[in-house]
Amino acid sequence: MGIFSRTRDIIAANFADLLEKAEDPSKMIRMIIMEMEETLVEVRASAARTIADQKEMRRHIVKLDRLQADWADKAQLALSKNREDLARAALVEKRKAADMADQLNSEVAVLDDSLRAFEADIEKLQTRLREARSRQTAIAARLESAENRVKLRTLLASERVDEAMARFDALERRVDHAEGRADALGLADSKPSLADEIAALAAGDKVDEELEAMKRALNAGKEG
Repeated sequence: MGIFSRTRDIIAANFADLLEKAEDPSKMIRMIIMEMEETLVEVRASAARTIADQKEMRRHIVKLDRLQADWADKAQLALSKNREDLARAALVEKRKAADMADQLNSEVAVLDDSLRAFEADIEKLQTRLREARSRQTAIAARLESAENRVKLRTLLASERVDEAMARFDALERRVDHAEGRADALGLADSKPSLADEIAALAAGDKVDEELEAMKRALNAGKEG
């Protein structure tokens, strides 16, 4: 495929259609970008060769212009010496140089058109390349997001999540038991407050009084 036809195909390509039909969109867009980069390098190389050819042609045109002037001077000299035959021959050579210069000027004009076409194609290719790279970034982000969602949903649907939650429940129960034991030990080791000690003394007095009353009642029964 020629560089011009391939360039036109790339410029006219519909990326959206290509990506929809691709089994692996990320791989497809990488291939598109590689193809565009290679084509851009080739177009620039062709443009560089065209510019070099133009410069060489223009140098030849300058030489031919000088040659025409030189043959004109020679024809003038020959004519001044009454050598019309030599003057005619010199003018024939001058005409040959002029024809060659005209041909080269026509070729330079053709190359000018080619360079304008190269410039337009390069600009369009660069635009399409930026578009492709932007799509590559977006596709990579979407693909990563989709893969992460698949992993998350797969994990949530698996039994490992239930097993993990069951382990968490068991750990919480163990922590509850440990905390309960710590609280119980704290109750056993705690000292009574001052109010508790005084209340205990008062309760002890009542018990003593009740005990003495029972003793007196018992003794009175025996005496009777």
